[in-house]
Amino acid sequence: MGLLSRKASCNSHGQDSSYFLGWQEYEKNPYHQLNNPKGIIQMGLAENQLCLDLFESWLAKNPDAVSLKRDGESIFKELGLFQDYHGFPPFKKALVDFMSEIRGNKVTFDPNHIVLTAGATSANETLMFCLADEGDAFLLPTPYYPGFDRDLKWRTGVEIVPIHCTSSNGFKITLSAIEEAYQQAQKKNLRVKGVLITNPSNPLGTTMTRHELDLLINFIDEKQIHLISDEVYSGTVFNSPSFLSVMEVLNHRNLRQTDVWERVHIVYSLSKDLGLPGFRVGAIYSNDPVVVAAATKMSSFGLVSSQTQYLLSAMLSDKKFTEEYVSENHKRLRQQQRELVSGLGKAGINCLDSNAGLFCWVDMRHLLKSDTFEAEMELWKNIVYEVKLNISPGSSCHCVEPGWFRVCFANMSENTLQLAIKRLESFVGSVAINTRTHEELKSLRRKTRNNWVFRLSFQSFHDREQDDR
Repeated sequence: MGLLSRKASCNSHGQDSSYFLGWQEYEKNPYHQLNNPKGIIQMGLAENQLCLDLFESWLAKNPDAVSLKRDGESIFKELGLFQDYHGFPPFKKALVDFMSEIRGNKVTFDPNHIVLTAGATSANETLMFCLADEGDAFLLPTPYYPGFDRDLKWRTGVEIVPIHCTSSNGFKITLSAIEEAYQQAQKKNLRVKGVLITNPSNPLGTTMTRHELDLLINFIDEKQIHLISDEVYSGTVFNSPSFLSVMEVLNHRNLRQTDVWERVHIVYSLSKDLGLPGFRVGAIYSNDPVVVAAATKMSSFGLVSSQTQYLLSAMLSDKKFTEEYVSENHKRLRQQQRELVSGLGKAGINCLDSNAGLFCWVDMRHLLKSDTFEAEMELWKNIVYEVKLNISPGSSCHCVEPGWFRVCFANMSENTLQLAIKRLESFVGSVAINTRTHEELKSLRRKTRNNWVFRLSFQSFHDREQDDR
């Protein structure tokens, strides 16, 4: 081991999190309707598979984009040879236009301020390298995406300090929670370089309010630190309230050309909104030219292929297609989410009210044997190994309250979702029966004990009465 680096030999990747362990169990026994109907259903994967048919239809109608042709002529040589890491201008223009479109065209983005990366994972890590040094800290509201422990920390050495949010107000961010996290970082002698949020939230499936965004902007202004807004789910908002980007709030407050304006950065990706994680397309948007320049240089370690940029440039430039896609995507997400919430409700399980994302934040606190994270893990193992559903426990998302789980709904067919709901409903019924049986036994013991005490008392009274006679 002495020949290896500390990174290679230490266990700091986070792979032993229950979030990743659930995936491993799924991969050992994946559900298949025909080949393995009793296998584990994957509900821990935030992937949008509901609209892939729309892409296939577009590809069939646009053979030039697929076969790497322009006006019928092959551009294979052009795409196959070296390209610099600034990216194709037509693709960057199409991407920022799409980002504006899914925000209702309330904000516009400059293609010169965007840096292409191999997914949002790369974008977030690159921003860590640009904004912080090893040993510095970022504040993150809980619950947060389990992969951040890997993406933000593993190679950069940056620390995460949680902003603890609770169910008492729907897990919304409060000023007191932000201040407390900042003070905790100071007690640990950590220099706070910024706050990172996901909006819409992963795992909550909710959009941030203007009040929350104002709190955050005021806070980073006061502390002279950065704000990263990970907006990879911005195109999945299927119910009101509509999505409010931090960029829109900055514009509304006339903060352009200010220090705050340059210290707010957006992460975006096509993995969630378009359901194309395999294409590995992410982006950093920043108003700080130094950050853009540094991130562009770093992006050479994770470029987006020329073929991918060409294909998506053609697709995103087709405004008729993008409008129809966004509308239909919202419709299908809304329907699938309703199916899950309704099915869980019939099983006696509630969800946090949500309006976005590919998952629900599910409240199973009433199924815990005790109000502990040990009980949460026991319940999670039962659901994975007995019910055969891979869901993510709240503890993997650093939730401070045991009993919450992230359950994904968009990576499966309606039939598979209904099967998953039936499995969970059956499990909850058995838990209720066991609990009732347990309560009945306790009640019986109480009755037996009371009857025994009564008989003993009566016998003692009778004996004393006989003695008196």
